[in-house]
Amino acid sequence: MPELTEDATFRDEDWYGEELFDRRFVRCSFFEVDLTEAVSRGAVFDGCTFGNVKFNASRHTDSAFTRCRFQRCNLFEAEFTGCKLVGSTFAQCDLRPLTVAGGDWSFVALPGADLRGVRITDVRMREVDLTGANLTGATIAGVDLSAAQLHSARLSGADLRGTDLTALDPLLVERAGAIIDAEQSLAIAQALGFEIR
Repeated sequence: MPELTEDATFRDEDWYGEELFDRRFVRCSFFEVDLTEAVSRGAVFDGCTFGNVKFNASRHTDSAFTRCRFQRCNLFEAEFTGCKLVGSTFAQCDLRPLTVAGGDWSFVALPGADLRGVRITDVRMREVDLTGANLTGATIAGVDLSAAQLHSARLSGADLRGTDLTALDPLLVERAGAIIDAEQSLAIAQALGFEIR
């Protein structure tokens, strides 16, 4: 059974390189905690708050951060593989460069986020809020963005191949130089009102 911690507050703690395997944190708060180069595997953070936490170069595999709030956190070179972040929110966080492979980030709020050059592949991101997010030069490949909020997102130079773009209104985003595949081009042409014959 995972070690369970509930309703705890961690402040000004040094968890550099900590190994968080099969740990479960419920409604916990982390303030000014250093998780640089920490590694989590099978860990669960449910309804937790992270304020000014350093996730620099941390690695997370098959872990869950559900309904969590990240405020002014640094995720420089953080990696999430097969992780679940459903319903979490990010505000004023440093998210570059970030690597996300697989997992479920549906209903995540990233409005206005600076995601230039990040790499997100094969992730479920249904109904994610990317309103005004800057994804210039990012790789967003094989991602399920169905029903995503993309108004005013900046996608210039982004690699979007294999991603579900059914929620994309090409007139409401910056898109110069964005890379798409042939199937996506048909969907976008139809969204613009063209009839394909």
